[in-house]
Amino acid sequence: MINNRFFASSERIVIGKKTDIGFLVSFILLLGLGLVTLYSVSLNPGLRIKNDELFFVKRQLVFLMIGIVVVLFLAMIDLDAIRRFLPIIVPVALLLCILTCIPGIGIEKNGARRWLSIAGLEFQSSEPAKLVIVLYLSHLFVKKQGRLDEIAASIIPAVIMTSVFVLFIYLQNDFSTSLIVMILSFILFFFSGIKLRWFVIFFCLVLPVILLFVFTEPYRVQRIISFLNPSIDPFGGGYQLNMARKAIAGGGFWGQGIGGLFRGSISIPEVQSDFIFAGWAEEMGFFGVILYFIVLIYFALRGFQVALVCTDRFRSLLAFGCVSAILIQSLMNCGVVCGLFPSTGIPLPFFSSGGTSLIVSMSFCGLIINVSRWNKREGN
Repeated sequence: MINNRFFASSERIVIGKKTDIGFLVSFILLLGLGLVTLYSVSLNPGLRIKNDELFFVKRQLVFLMIGIVVVLFLAMIDLDAIRRFLPIIVPVALLLCILTCIPGIGIEKNGARRWLSIAGLEFQSSEPAKLVIVLYLSHLFVKKQGRLDEIAASIIPAVIMTSVFVLFIYLQNDFSTSLIVMILSFILFFFSGIKLRWFVIFFCLVLPVILLFVFTEPYRVQRIISFLNPSIDPFGGGYQLNMARKAIAGGGFWGQGIGGLFRGSISIPEVQSDFIFAGWAEEMGFFGVILYFIVLIYFALRGFQVALVCTDRFRSLLAFGCVSAILIQSLMNCGVVCGLFPSTGIPLPFFSSGGTSLIVSMSFCGLIINVSRWNKREGN
Protein backbone atom coordinates (compact mmCIF):
# COMPACT_ATOMS: atom_id res chain seq x y z
CA MET A 1 0.00 0.00 0.00
CA ILE A 2 1.47 3.37 -1.06
CA ASN A 3 1.97 5.92 1.68
CA ASN A 4 -0.10 8.98 0.72
CA ARG A 5 2.41 11.42 2.18
CA PHE A 6 4.61 10.82 -0.87
CA PHE A 7 2.03 12.46 -3.10
CA ALA A 8 0.72 15.99 -3.06
CA SER A 9 -2.80 16.19 -1.65
CA SER A 10 -5.75 17.45 -3.68
CA GLU A 11 -5.68 20.61 -1.55
CA ARG A 12 -2.33 21.55 -3.08
CA ILE A 13 -2.85 20.27 -6.59
CA VAL A 14 -5.35 21.73 -9.02
CA ILE A 15 -5.53 19.36 -11.97
CA GLY A 16 -5.31 21.03 -15.36
CA LYS A 17 -5.84 24.62 -14.24
CA LYS A 18 -2.43 24.87 -12.63
CA THR A 19 -0.49 22.81 -15.14
CA ASP A 20 1.48 25.13 -17.41
CA ILE A 21 0.15 24.05 -20.80
CA GLY A 22 2.72 26.11 -22.71
CA PHE A 23 5.58 24.36 -20.94
CA LEU A 24 3.98 20.95 -21.42
CA VAL A 25 3.47 21.53 -25.16
CA SER A 26 7.06 22.74 -25.67
CA PHE A 27 8.34 19.72 -23.72
CA ILE A 28 6.37 17.33 -25.93
CA LEU A 29 7.54 19.17 -29.06
CA LEU A 30 11.19 18.77 -28.04
CA LEU A 31 10.64 15.06 -27.40
CA GLY A 32 8.95 14.62 -30.77
CA LEU A 33 11.56 16.56 -32.73
CA GLY A 34 14.31 14.61 -30.97
CA LEU A 35 12.80 11.23 -31.78
CA VAL A 36 12.23 12.10 -35.45
CA THR A 37 15.81 13.38 -35.77
CA LEU A 38 17.24 10.31 -34.08
CA TYR A 39 15.26 8.06 -36.42
CA SER A 40 16.63 9.83 -39.48
CA VAL A 41 20.30 10.13 -38.52
CA SER A 42 20.69 6.75 -36.79
CA LEU A 43 19.62 4.45 -39.62
CA ASN A 44 23.15 4.17 -41.03
CA PRO A 45 24.95 3.90 -37.65
CA GLY A 46 22.40 1.34 -36.49
CA LEU A 47 23.00 -0.82 -39.55
CA ARG A 48 26.76 -0.41 -39.30
CA ILE A 49 27.14 -0.99 -35.56
CA LYS A 50 24.27 -3.35 -34.69
CA ASN A 51 23.15 -4.62 -38.10
CA ASP A 52 19.75 -3.09 -37.35
CA GLU A 53 18.71 0.25 -38.84
CA LEU A 54 16.18 0.88 -36.07
CA PHE A 55 18.39 -0.22 -33.17
CA PHE A 56 18.91 3.25 -31.67
CA VAL A 57 15.29 4.28 -32.24
CA LYS A 58 13.85 1.16 -30.62
CA ARG A 59 16.20 1.53 -27.66
CA GLN A 60 15.26 5.21 -27.31
CA LEU A 61 11.56 4.32 -27.36
CA VAL A 62 12.07 1.96 -24.43
CA PHE A 63 13.77 4.70 -22.42
CA LEU A 64 11.07 7.15 -23.50
CA MET A 65 8.40 4.88 -22.01
CA ILE A 66 10.37 4.67 -18.78
CA GLY A 67 10.80 8.44 -18.84
CA ILE A 68 7.05 9.00 -19.20
CA VAL A 69 6.43 6.91 -16.08
CA VAL A 70 9.10 8.92 -14.24
CA VAL A 71 7.57 12.22 -15.39
CA LEU A 72 4.09 11.18 -14.18
CA PHE A 73 5.52 10.07 -10.84
CA LEU A 74 7.52 13.26 -10.29
CA ALA A 75 4.59 15.42 -11.41
CA MET A 76 2.41 13.92 -8.63
CA ILE A 77 4.83 13.35 -5.78
CA ASP A 78 4.86 15.69 -2.80
CA LEU A 79 8.18 17.52 -3.18
CA ASP A 80 8.40 17.93 0.59
CA ALA A 81 8.73 14.14 0.79
CA ILE A 82 11.76 14.32 -1.52
CA ARG A 83 13.30 16.90 0.80
CA ARG A 84 12.87 14.56 3.75
CA PHE A 85 14.73 11.80 1.91
CA LEU A 86 17.64 13.94 0.68
CA PRO A 87 19.91 12.62 3.50
CA ILE A 88 19.57 9.25 1.72
CA ILE A 89 19.36 10.42 -1.88
CA VAL A 90 22.53 12.54 -1.80
CA PRO A 91 24.89 9.84 -0.40
CA VAL A 92 23.46 7.26 -2.82
CA ALA A 93 24.08 9.56 -5.79
CA LEU A 94 27.61 10.23 -4.57
CA LEU A 95 28.24 6.50 -4.06
CA LEU A 96 27.16 5.80 -7.64
CA CYS A 97 29.72 8.33 -8.85
CA ILE A 98 32.43 6.66 -6.76
CA LEU A 99 31.51 3.15 -7.97
CA THR A 100 32.55 4.01 -11.53
CA CYS A 101 36.16 3.71 -10.34
CA ILE A 102 35.69 0.07 -9.30
CA PRO A 103 36.64 -2.50 -12.00
CA GLY A 104 33.79 -4.80 -12.91
CA ILE A 105 31.21 -2.19 -11.93
CA GLY A 106 32.57 0.88 -13.66
CA ILE A 107 32.76 0.50 -17.44
CA GLU A 108 35.36 2.32 -19.51
CA LYS A 109 34.37 3.61 -22.96
CA ASN A 110 36.50 5.84 -25.14
CA GLY A 111 38.91 6.44 -22.26
CA ALA A 112 36.24 7.52 -19.77
CA ARG A 113 34.73 5.67 -16.81
CA ARG A 114 31.28 7.25 -16.86
CA TRP A 115 29.14 4.11 -16.92
CA LEU A 116 28.02 1.65 -14.28
CA SER A 117 26.86 -1.88 -14.92
CA ILE A 118 24.49 -3.17 -12.24
CA ALA A 119 22.34 -6.27 -12.80
CA GLY A 120 23.07 -6.05 -16.51
CA LEU A 121 21.88 -2.44 -16.77
CA GLU A 122 24.29 0.27 -17.90
CA PHE A 123 23.82 3.92 -16.97
CA GLN A 124 25.84 7.09 -16.37
CA SER A 125 26.02 8.04 -12.71
CA SER A 126 27.00 11.63 -13.51
CA GLU A 127 23.61 12.33 -15.14
CA PRO A 128 21.44 11.82 -12.01
CA ALA A 129 24.12 13.71 -10.05
CA LYS A 130 23.03 16.90 -11.86
CA LEU A 131 19.47 16.36 -10.66
CA VAL A 132 20.59 15.61 -7.09
CA ILE A 133 22.80 18.70 -6.84
CA VAL A 134 19.87 20.90 -7.92
CA LEU A 135 17.65 19.28 -5.29
CA TYR A 136 20.29 19.55 -2.58
CA LEU A 137 21.21 23.20 -3.17
CA SER A 138 17.55 24.25 -3.48
CA HIS A 139 16.82 22.54 -0.17
CA LEU A 140 19.91 23.95 1.57
CA PHE A 141 19.39 27.56 0.49
CA VAL A 142 15.75 27.50 1.60
CA LYS A 143 16.61 25.82 4.89
CA LYS A 144 19.26 28.48 5.57
CA GLN A 145 17.14 31.36 4.30
CA GLY A 146 18.05 34.48 6.25
CA ARG A 147 21.55 33.12 6.90
CA LEU A 148 22.79 32.91 3.32
CA ASP A 149 25.73 35.22 3.96
CA GLU A 150 26.92 33.23 6.98
CA ILE A 151 29.83 31.31 5.53
CA ALA A 152 29.68 28.43 8.01
CA ALA A 153 25.92 28.01 7.88
CA SER A 154 25.21 27.91 4.16
CA ILE A 155 28.10 28.79 1.87
CA ILE A 156 30.67 26.25 3.06
CA PRO A 157 28.22 23.26 3.08
CA ALA A 158 27.07 24.19 -0.44
CA VAL A 159 30.62 24.61 -1.75
CA ILE A 160 31.82 21.37 -0.14
CA MET A 161 28.97 19.25 -1.50
CA THR A 162 29.28 20.76 -4.97
CA SER A 163 33.06 20.28 -4.95
CA VAL A 164 32.76 16.62 -3.91
CA PHE A 165 30.37 15.86 -6.76
CA VAL A 166 32.49 17.82 -9.24
CA LEU A 167 35.63 15.98 -8.14
CA PHE A 168 34.21 12.46 -8.48
CA ILE A 169 32.55 13.29 -11.80
CA TYR A 170 35.86 14.68 -13.03
CA LEU A 171 37.63 11.49 -11.90
CA GLN A 172 35.33 9.62 -14.31
CA ASN A 173 37.07 11.64 -17.02
CA ASP A 174 33.80 13.51 -17.52
CA PHE A 175 34.98 17.12 -17.52
CA SER A 176 31.91 18.39 -19.41
CA THR A 177 29.39 17.19 -16.80
CA SER A 178 31.55 18.43 -13.93
CA LEU A 179 31.59 21.83 -15.65
CA ILE A 180 27.78 21.79 -15.98
CA VAL A 181 27.45 20.98 -12.26
CA MET A 182 29.69 23.95 -11.44
CA ILE A 183 27.67 26.29 -13.67
CA LEU A 184 24.39 25.04 -12.19
CA SER A 185 25.72 25.64 -8.70
CA PHE A 186 26.69 29.22 -9.59
CA ILE A 187 23.21 29.85 -11.00
CA LEU A 188 21.48 28.54 -7.88
CA PHE A 189 23.85 30.53 -5.67
CA PHE A 190 22.90 33.66 -7.60
CA PHE A 191 19.15 33.00 -7.75
CA SER A 192 19.02 32.18 -4.03
CA GLY A 193 20.17 35.73 -3.22
CA ILE A 194 23.76 35.23 -2.10
CA LYS A 195 25.67 38.51 -2.40
CA LEU A 196 27.82 39.14 -5.48
CA ARG A 197 31.06 39.44 -3.55
CA TRP A 198 31.01 35.68 -3.00
CA PHE A 199 30.90 35.14 -6.76
CA VAL A 200 34.13 37.09 -7.19
CA ILE A 201 35.76 34.90 -4.56
CA PHE A 202 34.35 31.70 -6.13
CA PHE A 203 35.49 32.74 -9.60
CA CYS A 204 39.03 33.41 -8.40
CA LEU A 205 39.11 30.01 -6.72
CA VAL A 206 37.40 28.00 -9.47
CA LEU A 207 39.18 29.41 -12.53
CA PRO A 208 42.61 27.91 -11.67
CA VAL A 209 40.90 24.56 -10.96
CA ILE A 210 39.17 24.59 -14.36
CA LEU A 211 42.44 25.42 -16.12
CA LEU A 212 44.15 22.61 -14.19
CA PHE A 213 41.40 20.18 -15.23
CA VAL A 214 41.81 21.18 -18.87
CA PHE A 215 45.58 21.26 -19.23
CA THR A 216 46.38 18.10 -17.27
CA GLU A 217 44.85 15.93 -20.02
CA PRO A 218 46.55 15.98 -23.46
CA TYR A 219 43.34 15.09 -25.33
CA ARG A 220 41.58 18.15 -23.89
CA VAL A 221 44.45 20.34 -25.07
CA GLN A 222 44.13 18.69 -28.49
CA ARG A 223 40.40 19.48 -28.53
CA ILE A 224 41.14 23.14 -27.87
CA ILE A 225 43.74 23.19 -30.65
CA SER A 226 41.30 21.52 -33.04
CA PHE A 227 38.62 24.00 -32.02
CA LEU A 228 40.87 26.98 -32.72
CA ASN A 229 42.12 25.51 -36.01
CA PRO A 230 40.17 22.44 -37.25
CA SER A 231 42.32 22.26 -40.39
CA ILE A 232 45.50 21.54 -38.39
CA ASP A 233 44.41 17.91 -37.91
CA PRO A 234 41.59 17.36 -40.44
CA PHE A 235 41.53 13.56 -40.06
CA GLY A 236 42.10 13.51 -36.31
CA GLY A 237 40.84 15.92 -33.67
CA GLY A 238 39.31 18.26 -36.26
CA TYR A 239 37.54 15.58 -38.30
CA GLN A 240 34.26 15.49 -36.39
CA LEU A 241 33.93 19.28 -36.33
CA ASN A 242 34.79 19.59 -40.03
CA MET A 243 32.17 16.97 -40.96
CA ALA A 244 29.61 18.68 -38.73
CA ARG A 245 30.22 22.01 -40.43
CA LYS A 246 29.93 20.33 -43.83
CA ALA A 247 26.59 18.77 -42.86
CA ILE A 248 25.24 22.08 -41.51
CA ALA A 249 26.34 23.96 -44.65
CA GLY A 250 24.81 21.25 -46.84
CA GLY A 251 21.40 21.89 -45.31
CA GLY A 252 21.11 25.35 -46.81
CA PHE A 253 18.02 27.31 -45.79
CA TRP A 254 15.26 24.70 -46.16
CA GLY A 255 17.36 21.57 -45.58
CA GLN A 256 17.63 18.28 -47.42
CA GLY A 257 14.49 16.88 -45.79
CA ILE A 258 14.20 13.92 -43.42
CA GLY A 259 16.51 11.26 -44.81
CA GLY A 260 17.77 13.79 -47.40
CA LEU A 261 20.01 12.79 -50.26
CA PHE A 262 23.07 14.77 -49.19
CA ARG A 263 23.53 12.84 -45.94
CA GLY A 264 26.87 14.43 -45.07
CA SER A 265 26.06 13.73 -41.44
CA ILE A 266 26.60 9.98 -41.90
CA SER A 267 30.34 10.75 -42.00
CA ILE A 268 30.21 12.16 -38.47
CA PRO A 269 31.33 9.64 -35.82
CA GLU A 270 28.58 9.03 -33.26
CA VAL A 271 26.19 11.36 -35.12
CA GLN A 272 23.30 9.79 -33.22
CA SER A 273 24.84 11.02 -29.98
CA ASP A 274 26.70 14.27 -29.25
CA PHE A 275 26.60 15.66 -32.82
CA ILE A 276 22.96 14.89 -33.61
CA PHE A 277 22.25 18.61 -33.98
CA ALA A 278 24.37 18.59 -37.15
CA GLY A 279 22.01 15.97 -38.60
CA TRP A 280 18.97 18.09 -37.69
CA ALA A 281 20.56 21.20 -39.28
CA GLU A 282 21.42 19.25 -42.44
CA GLU A 283 17.94 17.85 -42.88
CA MET A 284 15.90 20.88 -41.82
CA GLY A 285 18.32 23.66 -42.81
CA PHE A 286 18.60 27.10 -41.28
CA PHE A 287 14.80 27.14 -41.00
CA GLY A 288 14.96 24.04 -38.79
CA VAL A 289 17.72 25.53 -36.63
CA ILE A 290 15.59 28.63 -36.03
CA LEU A 291 12.56 26.44 -35.31
CA TYR A 292 14.52 24.43 -32.73
CA PHE A 293 15.71 27.54 -30.93
CA ILE A 294 12.21 29.04 -30.92
CA VAL A 295 10.87 25.91 -29.23
CA LEU A 296 13.84 25.76 -26.82
CA ILE A 297 13.55 29.43 -25.86
CA TYR A 298 9.80 29.12 -25.37
CA PHE A 299 10.40 26.00 -23.25
CA ALA A 300 12.89 27.94 -21.11
CA LEU A 301 10.71 31.03 -20.78
CA ARG A 302 7.69 29.00 -19.69
CA GLY A 303 9.84 27.06 -17.24
CA PHE A 304 11.36 30.20 -15.76
CA GLN A 305 7.86 31.67 -15.52
CA VAL A 306 6.81 28.63 -13.49
CA ALA A 307 9.76 29.25 -11.15
CA LEU A 308 9.20 32.98 -10.78
CA VAL A 309 5.48 32.88 -9.99
CA CYS A 310 5.72 30.05 -7.47
CA THR A 311 5.24 31.33 -3.92
CA ASP A 312 7.14 28.45 -2.31
CA ARG A 313 10.86 29.22 -2.21
CA PHE A 314 12.08 25.63 -2.46
CA ARG A 315 9.87 24.84 -5.43
CA SER A 316 10.83 28.09 -7.11
CA LEU A 317 14.56 27.39 -6.76
CA LEU A 318 14.08 23.80 -7.87
CA ALA A 319 12.19 24.73 -11.04
CA PHE A 320 14.74 27.43 -11.86
CA GLY A 321 17.59 24.93 -11.49
CA CYS A 322 15.82 22.27 -13.57
CA VAL A 323 15.16 24.65 -16.47
CA SER A 324 18.72 25.99 -16.27
CA ALA A 325 20.18 22.48 -16.44
CA ILE A 326 18.40 21.65 -19.71
CA LEU A 327 19.00 25.09 -21.24
CA ILE A 328 22.72 25.17 -20.42
CA GLN A 329 23.31 21.66 -21.74
CA SER A 330 21.35 22.37 -24.92
CA LEU A 331 23.22 25.59 -25.68
CA MET A 332 26.59 24.03 -24.91
CA ASN A 333 25.90 21.09 -27.23
CA CYS A 334 24.73 23.33 -30.07
CA GLY A 335 27.73 25.60 -29.50
CA VAL A 336 30.10 22.65 -29.84
CA VAL A 337 28.45 21.39 -33.04
CA CYS A 338 28.52 24.87 -34.58
CA GLY A 339 32.17 25.37 -33.64
CA LEU A 340 31.59 28.01 -30.95
CA PHE A 341 33.02 25.86 -28.13
CA PRO A 342 35.62 23.08 -27.96
CA SER A 343 34.26 19.54 -28.12
CA THR A 344 32.90 18.47 -24.72
CA GLY A 345 31.01 15.21 -25.17
CA ILE A 346 27.72 16.67 -23.88
CA PRO A 347 24.53 15.06 -25.29
CA LEU A 348 21.70 17.22 -26.64
CA PRO A 349 18.71 16.85 -24.28
CA PHE A 350 15.75 14.97 -25.82
CA PHE A 351 17.66 14.39 -29.08
CA SER A 352 20.86 12.41 -28.44
CA SER A 353 20.71 8.64 -28.15
CA GLY A 354 21.19 7.60 -24.54
CA GLY A 355 18.84 6.33 -21.88
CA THR A 356 20.29 8.00 -18.79
CA SER A 357 20.41 11.43 -20.40
CA LEU A 358 16.84 11.15 -21.70
CA ILE A 359 15.38 9.95 -18.40
CA VAL A 360 17.19 12.61 -16.36
CA SER A 361 16.13 15.37 -18.79
CA MET A 362 12.53 14.15 -18.54
CA SER A 363 12.89 14.01 -14.75
CA PHE A 364 13.80 17.69 -14.72
CA CYS A 365 10.61 18.35 -16.69
CA GLY A 366 8.51 16.22 -14.35
CA LEU A 367 9.66 18.34 -11.41
CA ILE A 368 8.90 21.57 -13.31
CA ILE A 369 5.40 20.29 -14.09
CA ASN A 370 4.98 19.45 -10.39
CA VAL A 371 5.90 23.01 -9.44
CA SER A 372 3.55 24.45 -12.07
CA ARG A 373 0.67 22.46 -10.55
CA TRP A 374 1.45 23.39 -6.95
CA ASN A 375 -1.05 25.74 -5.39
CA LYS A 376 -0.46 26.98 -1.88
CA ARG A 377 -3.67 27.54 0.04
CA GLU A 378 -4.16 30.83 1.85
CA GLY A 379 -3.13 30.56 5.45
CA ASN A 380 -0.63 27.76 4.82
